[in-house]
Amino acid sequence: MLFKKSVALLAFVLLIAAGSYAQRRGGGGYSGIRRPEPNSFTGSFTFCRIAFRTAYGGYGGGWGVDYPRADQNLPIRLSELTKAAVNFDESGTPQYLVIQATEPELFKCPFVAVTNHGRAYFGPEEVAALRAYLQKGGFLWADDAWGTAAWDHWEAEIRKVLPAADYPLVDLPLNHSIFHTLFDVKRIPQIPNIGFYQGSGGQTSERGYDSEHARAVAILDSQGRVLVLTTHNTDFGDAYERESDDPSYFYKFSVEGYAVGINVLLYAMTH
Repeated sequence: MLFKKSVALLAFVLLIAAGSYAQRRGGGGYSGIRRPEPNSFTGSFTFCRIAFRTAYGGYGGGWGVDYPRADQNLPIRLSELTKAAVNFDESGTPQYLVIQATEPELFKCPFVAVTNHGRAYFGPEEVAALRAYLQKGGFLWADDAWGTAAWDHWEAEIRKVLPAADYPLVDLPLNHSIFHTLFDVKRIPQIPNIGFYQGSGGQTSERGYDSEHARAVAILDSQGRVLVLTTHNTDFGDAYERESDDPSYFYKFSVEGYAVGINVLLYAMTH
């Protein structure tokens, strides 16, 4: 049974876990693309990221934003802070994989991430595969895009997968169960990338007035299950990727970021 925990308690537990974690994680930066192998899936949680083609006229960079450290760190914290079974390889590194939406491994992933969703492009085959994956119980979390142009682009792309006539899109209220799976989340934090935060003197809205408010927007099925969660005007990936780079950034953003992230993963695996 899961007992609700406060975000304040999470901060303490994260600090206690930091010592063993620091010994297990590798260096920062790009360390190569991890592709699926025959032993990549064991039935335990595996972090899957979708590599997408970038859209002409889209907004932002490519699919690899926050890769690979966010993909490593979030599963490690999931294993430390919950009883969820996480898939570690022989070296003690969590399995974090990059797949294309058209690959059969998509259907072995309990959860898939899309980062920098304001630039994603899905072709017809990708649209069909993602629709089938989500209809069969999959879960997609899109994170780290900012402003109106990025949102409009993402909404058009994801609506190719799940049409508006059949799948409502809603701003999730804070009393939704996804925010209380384990930790009681009181707000959707606006998390800037660490470079912007440090260079702007502590500001959080990366596009000024055009990204003033962080949003958690969901596409639901007919039973009310969240199929797609989009966190817009915020960068949860940096909260995971950069947790050890700056103590002030950790305290201000990573603690709340992990509370939301772990709740999302638990929801994805239990709904």
